[in-house]
Amino acid sequence: MKRSLTLTGVTVNAMALIAPGAFLWTTFQEQAALNRGTTSTAPEMWTGLFFCLILALLTAYSYAELARIYPDAGTGSTYYFAEAAFLDKEKPEHQRYARTAKLSIGWISHLYYWIYPGIMIAFIASLFDYIYRAIFHHALTGIPTAAIGVVFALLVGYISYRGIHGSTLVAIAINVIQIVTLVAMSIYMIFYRLGHAHGGYALANAGRVVIPHNYVSLLYQSTIAVLLLVGFESITALGAEAIDPEKDIKRGVLLSLLIQGGVMYLFEYFAANFSIGAKTIQFAVTSGGAKTIETGYTAAADSSQTVAPIGNMLNNMTGHLTVPVIVAVTVLMALIGTTLACLNTGVRVTYTMAKDKEMPGLLGFLHGEYATPHAAVWILTALSAAIGAFASVPWQSHNLTQVTVASNTGTFLVYGSTCFVALIAFASRHDKHIVKHIVIPLIGGLMNLAEFAGVLYIGFSAGGLTGQDYAKALYVVGAWIVIGLIWAIANPSKGHAKGVVEERKAGEKVVVTP
Repeated sequence: MKRSLTLTGVTVNAMALIAPGAFLWTTFQEQAALNRGTTSTAPEMWTGLFFCLILALLTAYSYAELARIYPDAGTGSTYYFAEAAFLDKEKPEHQRYARTAKLSIGWISHLYYWIYPGIMIAFIASLFDYIYRAIFHHALTGIPTAAIGVVFALLVGYISYRGIHGSTLVAIAINVIQIVTLVAMSIYMIFYRLGHAHGGYALANAGRVVIPHNYVSLLYQSTIAVLLLVGFESITALGAEAIDPEKDIKRGVLLSLLIQGGVMYLFEYFAANFSIGAKTIQFAVTSGGAKTIETGYTAAADSSQTVAPIGNMLNNMTGHLTVPVIVAVTVLMALIGTTLACLNTGVRVTYTMAKDKEMPGLLGFLHGEYATPHAAVWILTALSAAIGAFASVPWQSHNLTQVTVASNTGTFLVYGSTCFVALIAFASRHDKHIVKHIVIPLIGGLMNLAEFAGVLYIGFSAGGLTGQDYAKALYVVGAWIVIGLIWAIANPSKGHAKGVVEERKAGEKVVVTP
């Protein structure tokens, strides 16, 4: 692969995956609809996001430190880190766990990297439907919506197929447009409420937005909110294409998360939750001959009334449909960049596993001209189109929730495992620091496990549609783990390559004489 990415290049690729503000538009309805029994968890949107940001920062630091000590990870990311952490140990009984560690993390990472692009395609299809409705005043039917998702999947797949340089230029342009648009939108929302004091707002004041009301509801929201922040680690799979991976990968991981999550998302979610109320979003609903008015979070959660609560809020606030349509177009662009960034990351981890004979060899082919894993790109493109169709046609939040939770569960498992890998990697190093390399990864790992436990708890105790959605997602996770076990048994480690770390260690022992 070609080294062409500077610090700016690696950072904006991660920023594109985190997508500044796009998920405010696409997941707000899903978050508003998330209930704990009969109790809405929507008031904990901002606090759930803040909890996930702390979790993500701890995890990001572990990734950054691993990227610093293993700059030759290339496209392997956490798959490589897991192997390296054990192979670098002196005792053979520790080294023998290398394959188990790398295969476990690499396999589980596909729940995240190979489902996530499909979720983005579903978002793109539904957002295109919103724009189409606004312009032509009628909705697309199921099949055309699915076809739109397929078209966008093919477009993203083609850009990825052509190489990372074009993807980076797309990411830079999208980030600038999205940040400017959504900052302006958020400022407008805040000033709207300040200028309309009696709007029947869902939350009484700014303090009610940022102070937790219920910690269990916060946990519910955090299982969805993690979708907003994942992606900071994506550039650890671009080590083979970074000009200075030893420095830039670490800095890019932390910078991307701080900019997109620590600044953009917290600000935007504060603005949206601060301004939601009866005046900004409401619907008249007739049931059994009785007419009621839905407002605030209840209206935002009603998928039969709207596919874009943020769009409805902007339309009601400004009185002009043009404003939400413009914002929707910028969000559509951001989602294309996010899908592209995740697809690039996912296929590179798969490519490394295929080179290592831990995945089918077809996935390890590089294109002769573009130096991209082209077979993996097109296979993931097809899978993304299929998942996108399932989650968006017929459009309803429950299909989307199921694939989102399955992906997020894979994320928690991979992130938690990587934190523990950082503990192992630094355990015997001379440069070990008690806070950086013990406290931070330990807390990060435990927080990720707590999130995973939260998903299990919701799946088996919530009841109702929420419980069913989480249970179906967990069935997918379980099935993928079983398939992985079957694969590992059918492909024993004997005769397999031991990875580039072992090759490097062997190379260091070679003495060249004249």
